[in-house]
Amino acid sequence: MPIVTIETWPMEKERKPELIKKITDIFVEFGMPAQAVTVVIHETQLDNWGSGGEQHSVKFKDLAEKLPHLKSSHKP
Repeated sequence: MPIVTIETWPMEKERKPELIKKITDIFVEFGMPAQAVTVVIHETQLDNWGSGGEQHSVKFKDLAEKLPHLKSSHKP
């Protein structure tokens, strides 16, 4: 039973079913029954994620301003 864990920034709710379906379909192509595939999506706000010593809320500020679902729910 494969378990696929995705660590990502916040996603649009409407896109999640498509992502889960496409990942499941890949395993089905390899002979795994769809019912055996588990997909877990862990979403982390940009201010709780960092790389290169910088919070992603700062590093990708321009992107976050263009995509409302990336905006942090936390107040500074």
